[in-house]
Amino acid sequence: MTPPEFAYQNGKIIPWNQATLHVFSLAGKYGIGVFEGIRGYWNETEKQLYLFRLKEHLERYAYSQKAMRFDPGPGQAELTQALIDLCKANDIRTAAHIRLMAYLMNEGDMVETGPVGTVITALPRPQTIEAKKGASVQISSWMKMPDNTMPARIKCNANYHNARLATIQAKQDGYDTAFLLNSRGKLAEAVTMCVFLVRNGQLITPDTASDILESITRQTVMDMAGEYLGLETVERSVDRSELIAAEEVFYCGTGAEITPVTAVDRIPVGDGQPGPLTRKLQEIYLSLVTGTDPNHPEWRTPVY
Repeated sequence: MTPPEFAYQNGKIIPWNQATLHVFSLAGKYGIGVFEGIRGYWNETEKQLYLFRLKEHLERYAYSQKAMRFDPGPGQAELTQALIDLCKANDIRTAAHIRLMAYLMNEGDMVETGPVGTVITALPRPQTIEAKKGASVQISSWMKMPDNTMPARIKCNANYHNARLATIQAKQDGYDTAFLLNSRGKLAEAVTMCVFLVRNGQLITPDTASDILESITRQTVMDMAGEYLGLETVERSVDRSELIAAEEVFYCGTGAEITPVTAVDRIPVGDGQPGPLTRKLQEIYLSLVTGTDPNHPEWRTPVY
């Protein structure tokens, strides 16, 4: 990966290699940080880069800091301007992934709540191969941590060790990614992504009490399914065996967008090909995020 020219740290746009933190900082010692992944989409006709659902991402970013008991950091207006300024500084005119992180920057004990540092990176990121061809998924032997261990609803850096271990296991066993079950043996989510399945034409997803992230992309999928296809999404507990019975399965997230699942534990989902509803939702989603579909302009923040 070729790094971009600039990053943002603590109020300034600086050269990429200068965006550092001390090894003995609380972020370095304990991984004390929260973050948001935000996607930018280039509209070639309009020559415009759109940041998708920025307001919702910044609201969850604030919630994550509150849940982790951080001291107050920069407000929404300041962060919005910083994100836009960084994209302009790096002259991003393609699909991109922007990462916004708050972290405890000084040395000290793990009970410290500040001072809070802010860093933003912005890098080009095309659609994944799996989004096009579909993904093979393993049901991980690692369990999704319950909410009373670490709050799954927030994007806390430390939560992602759980996903990392499951991903390593899945890759070493020959899969693209993994699904995690919760402490009750029900489906929680894919590693860093939420899961949907289609049974008897009905769209189903694990509810927010299933130890999942309160995902912005998940909500977008439910909104699209209702508005464009007249499909109401059922939010409930999902059994592992339902993944085998499903006609279609897909996972979604800011980075993954909407990705079809073609096999679970080497058992084909449906006919083993990306399903028609999944493909339709992908089409609607990509039209909305790029602004090709002019609906929901409130979801798109222009950069240029």
